[in-house]
Amino acid sequence: MTGPTREATADLITLPGTPLADAVMDLIRPVETPSVFNHSIRSYLFARLVADRLGLAVGHDYQDDLLFAACAMHDLGVASDGPHNQRFEVEGADRAAEFLLDRGVTAADADQVWQAIALHTSPGIAERRGTLCVLVREGVGLDFGGALGAGHVDAVTDEQADAVHAAYPRLDMIRSLTDAIVAQAAKNPANAPRYAIPGEFLRERETFGRTRLEHACRSSRWGN
Repeated sequence: MTGPTREATADLITLPGTPLADAVMDLIRPVETPSVFNHSIRSYLFARLVADRLGLAVGHDYQDDLLFAACAMHDLGVASDGPHNQRFEVEGADRAAEFLLDRGVTAADADQVWQAIALHTSPGIAERRGTLCVLVREGVGLDFGGALGAGHVDAVTDEQADAVHAAYPRLDMIRSLTDAIVAQAAKNPANAPRYAIPGEFLRERETFGRTRLEHACRSSRWGN
């Protein structure tokens, strides 16, 4: 099977390149590990492929800048410079919304991004809160290779996946991200509520040495 053309590959991994997207990149790159940073960008690239599969048109069904902002900042709650005083999804959503409002994004659009980030670990809820929430959750889920139960794991061909991973390598993402979530959760009981992802990750690591998600990802499509 032949790989994608250079033009197709370039289009696949092209980022928005708008002033807002560039500002988001400048925000997250210094404060996230390279592994988590790459995961955030891959989530956006995969979310666009899900949008294509669902027949959603950029500019009509969703705004590309908002999709990029939500995906790129969805793990901002584990950034090294954060206050780390609430569960990471909410902390990241708060930081992202404030960042967008400071740059002239409307309150309604900033709230869409807030919801998409705050709910990206909430199956059955995110899917009912609009297109942006759906695309962010599915993009993130795709980057876990199906271990989160993503319904569109086959939206990415092997050739597309190879191109995305070549541009943004995985760098042992599952362990790196889990480490960051657990470290953030351990700083304050308010960060790790029972039955929420950070709380369960922390307790599973303390009890078993690794999380159920880490175990499941070993047999997922990407394996790490």
